Amino acid sequence: MANPTVAIVGRPNVGKSTIFNRIAGERISIVEDTPGVTRDRIYAHSEWLGHPFNLIDTGGIDLGDEPFLEEIRSQAEIAIDEADVIVFIVSVKEGVSDADEAVAKILYTAKKPVILAVNKVDNPELRQEIYDFYSLGLGDPYPISGSHGLGTGDLLDAVIAEFPDNEEVVDDPAIRFSLIGRPNVGKSSMVNAILGENRVIVSDIAGTTRDAIDSRFQVDDDEFVMVDTAGIRKKGKVYENTEKYSVIRALKAIDNSDVVLVVLNAEEGIREQDKRVAGYAHEAGRGIIIVVNKWDTLKKDNHTLKDFENTIRSEFAYLSYAPIVFVSAKTKQRLEQLPALIKRVNTNHSRRVQSSALNDVVMDAIAINPTPSENGKRLRVYYATQVSTEPPTFVIFVNDPDLMHFSYARFLENQIRAAFDFEGTPVHLIERRRK
Repeated sequence: MANPTVAIVGRPNVGKSTIFNRIAGERISIVEDTPGVTRDRIYAHSEWLGHPFNLIDTGGIDLGDEPFLEEIRSQAEIAIDEADVIVFIVSVKEGVSDADEAVAKILYTAKKPVILAVNKVDNPELRQEIYDFYSLGLGDPYPISGSHGLGTGDLLDAVIAEFPDNEEVVDDPAIRFSLIGRPNVGKSSMVNAILGENRVIVSDIAGTTRDAIDSRFQVDDDEFVMVDTAGIRKKGKVYENTEKYSVIRALKAIDNSDVVLVVLNAEEGIREQDKRVAGYAHEAGRGIIIVVNKWDTLKKDNHTLKDFENTIRSEFAYLSYAPIVFVSAKTKQRLEQLPALIKRVNTNHSRRVQSSALNDVVMDAIAINPTPSENGKRLRVYYATQVSTEPPTFVIFVNDPDLMHFSYARFLENQIRAAFDFEGTPVHLIERRRK
């Protein structure tokens, strides 16, 4: 089930990116005291009081040369389309502006919960000035300071109170997978080719992504649901030309998938946006397959495939576990391999290992490569156990977690992968002090 989506909207220079970074818990968006400076990552996965959600900073969406008011209007419309909850940021220092009123008028039509946050309330004296913002007609304004973190807890309490109730999850044996990637890599062609190849669509079921239809089909005895990423339907520069917007569309599809197919364009090679989209799937802990489409268009020699694979492994170093398939939606080359590979990755994503077998592997690994020491103190590994699946997650009990260098953790992960089939799935290791 997809996590709720929270969109941050407001005119430039009210502190949207600062608040985005504060809620996300890390410095993701670039922040400068200059209007329109946001140009980095505009989405993040966050959590408050056990409630996970996706966070969007609409200020990062580039609208080119569009007029100022038209720009913020487009951003507000994106929030209305994609968000479950909208956080409208205004600034106490400038008071209620014409642009604020323009955004408020758009949000009246949203039929979505809107939380009004008055930013830059850095000292108690300014709290008296927030009452002017009642004129926007959006309910109680929440005084906050993005730079100091004041009031963000109350703001997030109000946000999660508006999350839609989680519906009861129906146990569905079908494997859910999605195709993600930047525009023009051939996702739609691959969807049509996959469905046309199998020709056994059982039914069309409504997807959780707005305007999406998830396609259910069967191969032999295995059922699959292909999660639609809700193709960009609206006309306009922001919808047709902004690659960052395609990331927003992919978030819910990833959350709804067991396995994600990261689609690359063989003709264009690897772009920075490819790595951003794939990175979110990795962070979400989904099974991943890298699919290189339009392979038929390249002039090839004996080294072309291996060279391209080496480039992928270099550019996507964090996806070393993901299998790579070279396909053509046009000629249907190797598309028949995808269902079996998706099934295998899904099985590995759900794999559970017996503790006795796991500890045999860990102890053998330590015998091969003894644990490191620091300042005369050696890391001791006592016991390992698997605590969850999807993705497989292991807790390793040690004498001091600070002694577990990331390189040794990677060594243990590689030994576990060598002993058990975890191809296509991330593996999480958690070091914990033994009590």
